[in-house]
Amino acid sequence: MALEELAINGRAINGQNGGEIAAALLFWYDRHHRDLPWRTPPAAVRAGGRSEPYHVWLSEIMLQQTTVEAVKPYFRKFTALWPTVGALADADPDDIMKAWAGLGYYSRARNLVKCAREIVSKHGGIFPRDEAELKALPGIGDYTAAAVAAIAFDRPATVVDGNVERVVSRLAALERPAREAKPEIRRFVRQITPLDRPGDFAQGMMDLGATICTPRNPTCFLCPLSGNCIALERGEVDRFPSKSIKPERPRRQGSAFVAIRGDGAILLRKRPEKGLLGGMSEVPTTAWTARIDGETGAGAAPFAADWQPAGSIRHVFTHFELDLSVYRAEVGQLALPEGWWWSPSVQREALPTVMKKAIEAAVPGITKSAGEQTK
Repeated sequence: MALEELAINGRAINGQNGGEIAAALLFWYDRHHRDLPWRTPPAAVRAGGRSEPYHVWLSEIMLQQTTVEAVKPYFRKFTALWPTVGALADADPDDIMKAWAGLGYYSRARNLVKCAREIVSKHGGIFPRDEAELKALPGIGDYTAAAVAAIAFDRPATVVDGNVERVVSRLAALERPAREAKPEIRRFVRQITPLDRPGDFAQGMMDLGATICTPRNPTCFLCPLSGNCIALERGEVDRFPSKSIKPERPRRQGSAFVAIRGDGAILLRKRPEKGLLGGMSEVPTTAWTARIDGETGAGAAPFAADWQPAGSIRHVFTHFELDLSVYRAEVGQLALPEGWWWSPSVQREALPTVMKKAIEAAVPGITKSAGEQTK
């Protein structure tokens, strides 16, 4: 791209060497790209093909804060249940939450429905090609808008995820942590992004960070950009990206109560739509949050029963850790408040991982499918 010359650590990044970096990366990507269920292979792109915008968007939303291997089965499940953005827009939000359960960051799932419905209502079921229009949609920020524009529509957008930040931090030997150096990283990526095949270039940078320029023990001798890497030239690859000091996660506590009916059904309720784990199913718990502890002990149970200790579980959220003391009780029929129900099959419920752990502590094996139990 024709941009002003950049000077990083005394080395100029201009149209010529930026083009050389892009060409070397694309040459490597053509031969060593990952085969992913949402990706159009580079040979098909070179022949004029494009990635399906719905697939790009869905996968990018799923991949936020999650690994590729974790996302693959969820992506296949979603595209089997809802093969188009129109089908997703027509889906029951509770069904989407159930299908999403276990993937985490549940606000993403709620925004999936909102975004799909807006694409149908305002854009006739067709994804906009422009980054600004994409960013105006629910749940789509700078990164996702750029990724969809580049990968689905071959727009020369600046796509920067965690993998790309690491690659650039090493190429340029950036002394500041990636979080602080985002403007420099974006300028670097914008300078080297080619007008031809920008979508493949973006995916190539991601693949390079995921498979070669890894956080630990990068295989620099296989890297197509090793000749351009200042960190490697200095013999300091392991020093980059510079680390920022992370505050220690606070630890919260509370109790969870697993009530079991005579036929094996488990008592569940729905969490409020807004807030942590919004709209998900849960067993009754005390009122813990990221900021305050919940009550502990059997005396904090939502109703009287023969509550017996069933161990404890720990779950790590992004900003805090949670310790739950788990209690179980076998109960008969109850007068249930609105939003509470007996579930005969918790495997089919929209249960977040922390709730699956609590139920599993009280009733081992109940949250697993028959196939998982026999492994």
